[in-house]
Amino acid sequence: MVPKCFQVEELALQSMISAREENVTVSSTAVLEEHQNSFLLFILGQMDNEATINQTKLQLHVGEEDEEEEEEEESDS
Repeated sequence: MVPKCFQVEELALQSMISAREENVTVSSTAVLEEHQNSFLLFILGQMDNEATINQTKLQLHVGEEDEEEEEEEESDS
């Protein structure tokens, strides 16, 4: 039979190991969430950049059409 003092030490060690494993799980979960948030911010930034690029292209295209119309008007007169 194992003396009670060893049983108490074993329970204490098991408790410490369990607590450490929980901390590792919590830490890895926090890191994963942080990476996911960073990735989402990156994607949102890319989408914002793409929207800005598309808006700029549209403005340039409209500007080119305006210039072409002005040139046509000048050549007609």
